[in-house]
Amino acid sequence: MRTAGPPDLVRLLLVASVALITIVAFENLAASAALPAVSADLDGLRLYPVAAGAPLAAQLVATALAGAWADSRGPRPVLLLGLVLFPLGLVVAGTAPTMGVLAVGRAVQGLGGGLLIVPLYVLVGALVPAERQPGFFAWFSAAWVVPALGGPAITGLVVDHASWRWVFLGAAVLVAAVVVCFLPLLRQLPRRDGGRKAATRGLVLAAAFTGVSVAVLQVAGSAQEGWSVPAGTGALAVLAVAVPRLLPRGTARLVRGVPAAVACRALLNASFLTVHTFLPLLLVRELRWSVTAAGFVVAVSSVTWAVGAFVQGRVSSAAGRRGLTWLGPLFLATGTLVTAGAALPGVGPWVAVPGWALGGAGIGMVYAALTVLALRLTPPAQHGEVSASLQVSDSLGAALGLAGSGALFLALVDTAGTAAYLAGLLLAAGVAALSVVAGARASATAAHVGK
Repeated sequence: MRTAGPPDLVRLLLVASVALITIVAFENLAASAALPAVSADLDGLRLYPVAAGAPLAAQLVATALAGAWADSRGPRPVLLLGLVLFPLGLVVAGTAPTMGVLAVGRAVQGLGGGLLIVPLYVLVGALVPAERQPGFFAWFSAAWVVPALGGPAITGLVVDHASWRWVFLGAAVLVAAVVVCFLPLLRQLPRRDGGRKAATRGLVLAAAFTGVSVAVLQVAGSAQEGWSVPAGTGALAVLAVAVPRLLPRGTARLVRGVPAAVACRALLNASFLTVHTFLPLLLVRELRWSVTAAGFVVAVSSVTWAVGAFVQGRVSSAAGRRGLTWLGPLFLATGTLVTAGAALPGVGPWVAVPGWALGGAGIGMVYAALTVLALRLTPPAQHGEVSASLQVSDSLGAALGLAGSGALFLALVDTAGTAAYLAGLLLAAGVAALSVVAGARASATAAHVGK
């Protein structure tokens, strides 16, 4: 039987965990607003997609590693390594002399951040009384949402009035303070002697090969040298073998039900993160907006995401829940298409504000709805497996979306100007349109189940 921790220790866990998740969430969002200034300062435009996508590829590996390692050895070593790698990556990024070094730092940061979240949930299960656990997870959700509301705007102010380096170095200092809070918590956790290695080794290897292959695609797309095509082809071949091990059978074919829901999440993230990454670069580099103003546009989409999530939470009818799975992607596709107008001469950049606000509302409406749908269509004994599949699809979709749009952008930017941004945004709109189909196929099974 599990014994709950002392009340003081439980309160310390709440404060430390919420603080840590807030910092991780802020860094995930802050870079999108800071990277245009980083790219200009370090003359690193060609590595811009790699710097943006490296944390996603690393997180994909870390998520699988964290779950398997925590099951085998307990949460203590996983959390300790995450608490070392995350601030180390921030320091490397914040002191980077070149864009390549910054990309490496962001990869280390992403690996550390991916290792941190799983052991926090294990800590809650080990130390927090069952009746208080829902409240903990509510605070965890808020810790992800709050940075989304003001993080990009705050980043813009730091970059415009101080230096982009403090976006990374300031967070590293805050993490160091949080680490001190976790030390007494780690002493309360028993060690484990291992187990379940054979069952998880295949998943870890598949995730590792997937993450490395995505990183190869990102680097090959940015380099665009003679070796890029064979390297990218080899990476795609590895993905074709490894990814089916991580996702439900039929995901690539949009098979109705859970596979289509998982595919929809991947497509949504590919579209959203592409716009989230390249829109600030368009506004700052080409249209001469300040980083603060560009951060405002990103922040607006975060606010409307929260609004969309609130709206979906109020929909209780079965028909309404099914409608969310295609209506949300439709809003995202439409908003992305409107946002792409900012790259057209004579349209005006301010069209991005309502366009991306609509896009944020769309993904907010459907994101949690897909989780609820997937869990509803899955036996309780497999809820952990489907939850992991959704998380993997999030990282994989975002990383592949940035790799593809980044390669397209870099192939055109030297000769086409703003048309390079337009091409990437239109690609994102097409991916979002495909997510409408995936969402509709997921909800079609839900309609059948409800009869």
